[in-house]
Amino acid sequence: MPRSHVVTGGGRGIGRAIVERLLADGDSVAAIELDPAALRWLDTHPRAIAVVGDASDEAVTEQAADAAQAAAPLAGWVNNAALFRDASVDSASTRELLDLINVNLALAVVGCATAVRRFLAAGTPGAIVNVTSHQARLAVPGCTPYVTAKAATEGLTRALAVEYGARGIRVNAVAPGSIVTSRFHEEYVAQPAEVAARIDRELAHLHPIGRAGRPEEVAAAVAHLLSDEASFITGATVPVDGGRTVVTHDPQP
Repeated sequence: MPRSHVVTGGGRGIGRAIVERLLADGDSVAAIELDPAALRWLDTHPRAIAVVGDASDEAVTEQAADAAQAAAPLAGWVNNAALFRDASVDSASTRELLDLINVNLALAVVGCATAVRRFLAAGTPGAIVNVTSHQARLAVPGCTPYVTAKAATEGLTRALAVEYGARGIRVNAVAPGSIVTSRFHEEYVAQPAEVAARIDRELAHLHPIGRAGRPEEVAAAVAHLLSDEASFITGATVPVDGGRTVVTHDPQP
């Protein structure tokens, strides 16, 4: 049976890998992205719909939901869009800190609200996956707003799973570790050889599996949680982090 999904931040990195995986599985996908250029790769995919805009804007998420439902019944929603910006309480204003927290939390709240309302209106079951981070459990200095928002998103995940489980809506999260996206790779190759070698050693040390992750590995976990094979999983945060959150050291500055 054909299905459709919405993926926020679907133009690059983990979001793109999720969109690619869902398309490969035969589903239709509406991808939301702020930058139109990041969505051009979707032009060659007949079951992909590009939606340009801010995923924290309900008008944009409603547009994406309309587009997805026009293609096939809406079955899944992935809140992947995020903004990462360093800020500390001793150097940033409280207004700046709260604004940064709200940016990331709003992306999850608005996406979840749109998805839940659509599933209930259609009278069909649905699945939501929120992409959080290992930082929700392993805080990194300087990242207070991001850590706070991602921890709150995991709380939102549990709350919605409890409230809407009996109505056929499952809500889970995945928490990636260090993932080698195109942006990560660009920053990595720009480093001097000795710095790149040190990064390799640190990543191997941080992840018991011995390396950083790949976007498609996160996408595989998301696709599973959206699928009927995960029909008895809800309220969970699944680490996709190579074991990073089960070790006792985290020397990353």
